[in-house]
Amino acid sequence: MQLIGMLDSPYVRRVAISLRLLGVPFEHKPVSVFRTFTQFQAINPVVKAPTLVCDDGTVLMESGLILDYLAALAGRSLMPADLPALQHALRVAGLALAACEKTVQIVYECNLRPDEKQYEPWLARVRGQLGAAYAALEKEIAGTAPPADERRLTQADVTTAVAWRFTQMMLPQAADAAAYPALAAFSAAAEALPAFRDTPPD
Repeated sequence: MQLIGMLDSPYVRRVAISLRLLGVPFEHKPVSVFRTFTQFQAINPVVKAPTLVCDDGTVLMESGLILDYLAALAGRSLMPADLPALQHALRVAGLALAACEKTVQIVYECNLRPDEKQYEPWLARVRGQLGAAYAALEKEIAGTAPPADERRLTQADVTTAVAWRFTQMMLPQAADAAAYPALAAFSAAAEALPAFRDTPPD
């Protein structure tokens, strides 16, 4: 099984960490959708990261769908089975994924478009959405003990920590750690765990 994509993508990284937590053996191939587009295209013509090449050669994409497959393959899920706990985990994961998406949109707008073609009203809107996602996440995480045992991590925990690290790496000015102390502490504790240390952002 091969995981294709760069670990500086939060979507690739959440899958890589989940693979480790689930104990599923895999080979990581750090192929970039930008720098090595043609190489990626030869593996997956859609050029979508993450891409998972299954043992039988089937190519899967989209991190959430890959995680569904891995849960079935491993015979266990990183999401809780209890309905109220599942509902909470889905809300937290959704907020973290929204933060990832908005961070990516800002990075693309600012890094791929010439200055004269950037649309400030759009950027302001996306920045507002990013701030709203992290404000809501801070409320959800507040009062939660930082993770100390990776065996107890849920997918919501993984995605939250990965999202925060991604934004801090790409747009630290957009999410001041001092404004989100619970998130910052939660992410720092997660990043100290082996599954995170073994899959650092590129």
